[in-house]
Amino acid sequence: MFVVALLLFVLALVAVTTGALGMIGRLPRNRFVGVHTEAALSDAETFRVANRIAAPTSLAAGALLFAGGLVALAASGLVSILVAAGAGIIALFTLGAGANAAASTAEALAPPAEVGGCGSACGACSLRDACQPAS
Repeated sequence: MFVVALLLFVLALVAVTTGALGMIGRLPRNRFVGVHTEAALSDAETFRVANRIAAPTSLAAGALLFAGGLVALAASGLVSILVAAGAGIIALFTLGAGANAAASTAEALAPPAEVGGCGSACGACSLRDACQPAS
């Protein structure tokens, strides 16, 4: 059970480090840790705000994983595996909730995408060649 506990401790360390750096706004913009949706990566400020919003759930997930690792060390057999799996699943849902909130905020903060021309809003551009004879 030592390997399971070690895995949970490493995941907890990653989650807590990501959460702490996100909370203080020092998480570097990257594609590996933190909220990395297209909207969040649109600029540095949006990435910082999105990860600041996701930080509390990342810290909570790290605490859950750490507690699961402690139980995995103390317990034995099936109980150890069930607690480790439960802690991992709950931590995953906790991270997902924070990432969802952060992605929604990043989407709202991201500048609107520019549309070329008229944007085909009236349909005239798409019907331009409709009256031409078939070749």
